[in-house]
Amino acid sequence: MTLLEGKKYNIITFGCQMNEHDSETISGMLREKGCIEVPTKEESDITIINTCSIRENADKRFFGTLGQLKKLKKKNPDYVACVCGCMMQQEHVTDAIKKKYPWVDIIFGTHNIDRFPALLENVYSEKQKVLEILDDREDIVEGLPSKRLYRHKAFVNIMYGCNNFCTYCIVPYTRGREKSRRPEDIADEVRRLVADDVKEVTLLGQNVNSYSGVRADGSSCDFADLIYILNDIEGLERIRFMTSHPKDLSDKLIQAYVDCNKLCNYIHLPVQAGSSRVLKRMNRKYSREQYLELVRKLREAVPEITISTDIIVGFPGETEEDFEETLSLVKEVHYDSAFTFLYSVRKGTPAAEYEDQIPEDIKHERFNRLVDIINEGSAAKNAQYVGRVEKVLVEGLSKKNENTLTGRTEGFKLVDFPGDKSLIGTMVDVEITEGKTFSLAGRIR
Repeated sequence: MTLLEGKKYNIITFGCQMNEHDSETISGMLREKGCIEVPTKEESDITIINTCSIRENADKRFFGTLGQLKKLKKKNPDYVACVCGCMMQQEHVTDAIKKKYPWVDIIFGTHNIDRFPALLENVYSEKQKVLEILDDREDIVEGLPSKRLYRHKAFVNIMYGCNNFCTYCIVPYTRGREKSRRPEDIADEVRRLVADDVKEVTLLGQNVNSYSGVRADGSSCDFADLIYILNDIEGLERIRFMTSHPKDLSDKLIQAYVDCNKLCNYIHLPVQAGSSRVLKRMNRKYSREQYLELVRKLREAVPEITISTDIIVGFPGETEEDFEETLSLVKEVHYDSAFTFLYSVRKGTPAAEYEDQIPEDIKHERFNRLVDIINEGSAAKNAQYVGRVEKVLVEGLSKKNENTLTGRTEGFKLVDFPGDKSLIGTMVDVEITEGKTFSLAGRIR
């Protein structure tokens, strides 16, 4: 029996799919030690907050949640409060936590997740607080357990870190330099997942297009090569990936969409801005014209492909003319969906030092105009699906109606339809009866 046997834990996750997958790993390690997951922090003996440094809203929610742990610690002195994730890789954040939130017991970063059970056992045995942050590490730890968020689909990290240094982004400083896993290790993990009834995998990386694996025989393996390898795994039905940087989107990968029947006809291709001038200041390493050419190539190769994107509004120095170029690009590409963000200063990034910051009222006004156009375009796209029959992976019950199932099409469209929960985890044919702004509705054929 370990020191952690029977301890109840709760994980609160902020941020992207990378953070979600890190939380799955933390949960898997704790379960191996005999811990029991509970749904709320109030029920737990151990609370872990996994943080995000990219989005300002996630920052605010984190500190608000962290403040709530003080009451739980006061009520139960043995309660263990832990924080991890991207924010912890920033020294000014960890310093603030140590000074203002002394009830936190463990602070660890993105490079030493595998060490967490040992850190936790040390807190219980030595009754001392632990701060362990690594700047980076060369090795990739394989074989860590994972408690998946979903039964029939899974996240698979293929690489870690980022070398792009976009001027607004803190990720290269919190996740470190790019490191790619061996393709054999990735394929072995996917086979194990398929044996555990997983039908769909999403390959994760800060920029999957720059994946650069080395095979056991020493030969190189790029991202398109990896897709071809995984496409041959028996029993796997769908392959997705997040996220894709335009500067590294190759013709070879576009051809993989044509050749690989398991690669979903969907791509998330962040543009961030429609103005070449702004893109250059962002250090995105492509122009508006180059981005539009990639979209043309994708749609020429795969006419039915769905495309989503990320857009930042109000980047320092963005003029009204620059913003109009973003609006015109959105109209030209006609995205299926888009994640839109107000630019927020990230301490430690070059853009944080730019003097031509955009006033908040202008940012919000532009943001609203952009969202209106995106939503209008999304609704029009979804309306075109009415009458079509789409193959849907049933993911679970709708949060709004327990008699309604929800799932995703190959093109990542969310679909709600009546059905029995016994269908969760299966592929079903759904006739689309309604196209809404953010989702589709249908009935099983």
